[in-house]
Amino acid sequence: METLANLEAFVRSAELGGFSSAARYMGLTPAAISRNVAQLERNLGVRLFHRNTRKLALTEAGERFLLSVRGNLDALQSAISDANADQGKPAGVLKVSVPMSLGMRYLIPTLPAFLQSYPDVRVDWQFDSRQVDLVADGFDAAIGGGFELSPGVVARPLAPAHIVAVASPSYLKGRKLPKSPDDLADWDAIVMRSGTSGRLRSWVMHHVGGDEAVVPLKARVAFNDPGPMTEAAVQGLGVALLAMPDVLPHLESGSLVRLLPRWYVDAGSISIYYSTRLSLSAKTRVFIDHVVEDFQQHQYAERFAGNSG
Repeated sequence: METLANLEAFVRSAELGGFSSAARYMGLTPAAISRNVAQLERNLGVRLFHRNTRKLALTEAGERFLLSVRGNLDALQSAISDANADQGKPAGVLKVSVPMSLGMRYLIPTLPAFLQSYPDVRVDWQFDSRQVDLVADGFDAAIGGGFELSPGVVARPLAPAHIVAVASPSYLKGRKLPKSPDDLADWDAIVMRSGTSGRLRSWVMHHVGGDEAVVPLKARVAFNDPGPMTEAAVQGLGVALLAMPDVLPHLESGSLVRLLPRWYVDAGSISIYYSTRLSLSAKTRVFIDHVVEDFQQHQYAERFAGNSG
């Protein structure tokens, strides 16, 4: 009887197009994946893949076997995860991608309680604002906004991703407060530069009454991360358009002031992304529930809303 490891190595290699991608997904080495697939081929007495230095492709026998085994493998893994969850034993490495500022301020503080509840779970997080490929890169979950959903990945919204205009009291001293986005045309702006395209971000603000306006920012300082942008705004370097999670503590402390309180940028939702529940592990399930409960407990959906005026 074939081992689960051999079957999963074959299925993931076929789905992801190579041993290296399957290895990242399963947390193994490419050599281990190759050995498992080779052992499966020996036991079955058929060749499942055409191999060359450039490409890994299924043989006809491999295609038939994949159709036969894939759904059963997912169902079996789901049953094992459910059994572990019923026993209260989520375990293993929890690999998550999360933006730096969101993770530092809102997620790391929740880890002590989470790890105390699930001592067999080990945390391995990547702090990155860019979209990751959950399956190919082997992530259990990702938290952020604006991800394009690939097949088999779902998003559970946590809070709105609203962006607002802010500046420090020192920068505002002696200035007349703006009444519309057009009034920001002559102000020094702290702007976001895209890490992928290198372009400066431009924003369209929405008024709670329904109007829209392009924000005419005059860039004086540019960064590629909202963390430094927030600090630059606190230091009085100009006006910045930043997500509510980044500026909320500063708005509450008074180190930043919100401008144009009835205007905001709607950037969608902050969501937690994960693969379909059919293959969701116990460690991922409890992590999702933990994050959702924490967001609800702290009322982040309401506090991150920029359209409340």
